[in-house]
Amino acid sequence: MRDKRQGKSPSTQAGEFVHEEIKKIRKGEHGARSAKQAIAIGLNEARRAGVDLKPPKKGKTSEKTRKSAEGAYESGQEHKPISRKRSRARVRALKRESTSSASHSALSKQARTAAKKRTASSRSAAAKKAAATKGPRKRSVAAKKAARTRARHSK
Repeated sequence: MRDKRQGKSPSTQAGEFVHEEIKKIRKGEHGARSAKQAIAIGLNEARRAGVDLKPPKKGKTSEKTRKSAEGAYESGQEHKPISRKRSRARVRALKRESTSSASHSALSKQARTAAKKRTASSRSAAAKKAAATKGPRKRSVAAKKAARTRARHSK
């Protein structure tokens, strides 16, 4: 909630929840079927906590996921406690799932497939915005990393 007070965007606020979720899975507190599910759980927790993150539009995800997101968003807007029985059931179900869904390779694969769905111009715009808000030292480090990557792929 500190992010909200600092005026950060909803997606930045939600990112913290997703990061926490991935840490929980890596620690072995519970698992998930896939990297996508791990991210979805983090986003729903953010919605429940009151982050102003709208549920996905129709056709973007499965109807079940969308309904779940809508429910989480509504409960986050009205600050009602989550049922204890439901929380316990959710955690018990997740404990049976594998923890490899939060591995570096699984998350990297998910990031690549998500990026492929975006247009080149939207990816480019995101990169330009990131470069503009980075600052000189981080920009220099990023440029060196990009050069190394290009060198590695040009062989």
